[in-house]
Amino acid sequence: MRRALALGLSLLFALGCIGVAQQLSGSWDLEIQIDPQQTSFADSLGLSSTLKVNYTIGDWTFGSSTVLDENGWVDQDFSTTGILGPYTLTAAVDFNPDATFGSLVMTTSTTFAGVLLGTRFTLEGNDTFFTFTASGYAGDVDISISVDFGDDDGACDFPFEDVTIGVDFPFCCADISSTLSIDCAGFDQIAFSTTGIAIPYLPWLSLGAELVYTLQTKTLTLSPVFNFNSVTCIDFYIQVDSSDNLTIGDISINGIRLTCDVGAVTFTGISYWGTGSKPGRLAGTEYWEVYTVETNGDACCGPLSFDVSVFFLENGLRLFDVSLFEVNLELTVAPQFTFSTGLKIDVEVNATTIWTLGFQIDW
Repeated sequence: MRRALALGLSLLFALGCIGVAQQLSGSWDLEIQIDPQQTSFADSLGLSSTLKVNYTIGDWTFGSSTVLDENGWVDQDFSTTGILGPYTLTAAVDFNPDATFGSLVMTTSTTFAGVLLGTRFTLEGNDTFFTFTASGYAGDVDISISVDFGDDDGACDFPFEDVTIGVDFPFCCADISSTLSIDCAGFDQIAFSTTGIAIPYLPWLSLGAELVYTLQTKTLTLSPVFNFNSVTCIDFYIQVDSSDNLTIGDISINGIRLTCDVGAVTFTGISYWGTGSKPGRLAGTEYWEVYTVETNGDACCGPLSFDVSVFFLENGLRLFDVSLFEVNLELTVAPQFTFSTGLKIDVEVNATTIWTLGFQIDW
């Protein structure tokens, strides 16, 4: 980890010395995590560092992105974008720090007679891919064409793969999107789709429709879309069971959210007891409820912002099922420098504590 931190500091110092040319810009995002529960000092420290540097000259910008963690140098990317005559060109190269090549992606685009033309070339491993695109408007009709070459056979070639032509147009009271697909065997399929079909007397329900033709089949698929808008500071997480033939079954309330501004801070409470994906700060966690107080503007504390959250675990061991406290604080010292710190205290498991320190520098 010391080598990774030293490399990051050396790069920042070097860039700061040559930055007087005023053609360099970038950012350095560094976060150090300290876990005092670990038995060894090395295991208690974690590092995440991303150094981005951009050099602009004329209409061209050259960029570099270096990623380090406690194990050392983990990723290195280079990019460029610019204008050459009527063409806009981009290129990105990915390298692995263990001296191996990752990928190369190059694109071009230009407008000719009102038509947007583009190409994309990809070299990844031992495979090459090439895509040509064209799109434009003709009155109310939107036309796009994509031609793809290349396959995953480990050889640098351009075999024909497929052609996809998309046309969007209004029809009666609906906006239709159509896609024609052709592969090496000839016609593959043509599909027509639309969304937002209203249902009388059910403002919270609309339908999407897709009609697909192949050489031997025709398939119509209807997809319900439920939109239960929140009209107050209280919102509900609602699940509707429906089958393929659009039979609407049980309507379940899986959770509730309360949010309101109290002066310069915002209070949010989320309770979720359903089986689906959890929302907000509960997403990806084992907790079923959270209360949060956070700043909502400069009226409170100027350059200082913070949030404080209390998480609850079902059948927890502590008072009121309280399981986790989380505090985050961010201080903008200057327009180019931001300091941040965070604290997590898990009172469910031996009062596990994680303290995070970080800062970001932009120039």
